[in-house]
Amino acid sequence: MGMGGGATQCAGARGPPEVCGRQPAPSEAERMSRMPTRAEKVEGGIWGCLVADACGVPYEFHRPEEIPSAPLIDFVPPPGFTRAHAGTPPGTWSDDGAQVLCLLASLLHHNRLDLDDLGRRLVNWNDHGYMAVDGRVFDVGVQTGRALLALRRGVPPHEAGPADEYANGNGSLMRVLPLAIWHRGTDEELVVDAHRQSLVTHGHVRSQVCCALYCLWARRTLDGAQDPWASATAALREAYAAGAEGAPFLAELEFNVRPDEPAGGQGSGYVVDCLRSARWAVAQGDFEAVVKAAISLGHDTDTTACVAGGIAGLRDGVGAIPERWLRALRGREEVEPLVAVLRVLRGEAGHGGRSAQ
Repeated sequence: MGMGGGATQCAGARGPPEVCGRQPAPSEAERMSRMPTRAEKVEGGIWGCLVADACGVPYEFHRPEEIPSAPLIDFVPPPGFTRAHAGTPPGTWSDDGAQVLCLLASLLHHNRLDLDDLGRRLVNWNDHGYMAVDGRVFDVGVQTGRALLALRRGVPPHEAGPADEYANGNGSLMRVLPLAIWHRGTDEELVVDAHRQSLVTHGHVRSQVCCALYCLWARRTLDGAQDPWASATAALREAYAAGAEGAPFLAELEFNVRPDEPAGGQGSGYVVDCLRSARWAVAQGDFEAVVKAAISLGHDTDTTACVAGGIAGLRDGVGAIPERWLRALRGREEVEPLVAVLRVLRGEAGHGGRSAQ
């Protein structure tokens, strides 16, 4: 697995103790009792996506009433539960996590959002298992599959994503968190880049808006805003109102995304419902409670959990992720160098956005 993976050591990273060599490890209670540093929040966002995705994999495609109760939801489902992706070992992230890492590696390698490079990495993931655990790809979304076919035919990446209204799956939303963490530009610049990264696989305005709102939500969460969702919504409205070109995006925000409505969703693969479902899950408690709440909705459990887990990881820091989940996550060696670099680059406050408060 090559393609600009970044540093090759985990100095400065907070992964599982046996990987990074930090002994003795703090107790679970110690890890969860203190306020996280910004660097720990940065780590928590990436690890949170991956851990939550992996936890959601075996529950995918099940109806909510088929999902075990919260105490029984874990990497390994309880006896008698019919696992999705039965041939996939527990602790394996899916297409969600792999694409998160594709985007993160691309950003770190080029120090900018390079759509050509991102498109190549996504094709390499699908065709060769780049950033997939064991090099094995076992889940590809419909719209993403169509976009990858277009990329292979030579379609420019900003035109590859299907743009019809029925092509609003959650595939570009599920991977976008690294952009929000890495980005040092203004809110308006982050919004533009969130739109651009969506175009590679999901070209409709609605998917672009959901990615932009999620990125601002993540930025406000990382910055410690009192109400990150409300602050992100206000910032997005302001960005869209600043010029005539924002009118169709503002219309999508108000009439289809409807961010002022109460949180809640059905855990489906529709991009707006995925975002709403994640918002509801994030309000359900600590990191573990958030992930289990997302999975409890059923259906697209890995993606709902990934989207919610990224925000919860940013909010609570890597120390809030249960140690048993970090230890059981497979493929950690692919992640640690990337997280170590991101921690150095973005572990201190600083971007061009407005005040988080």
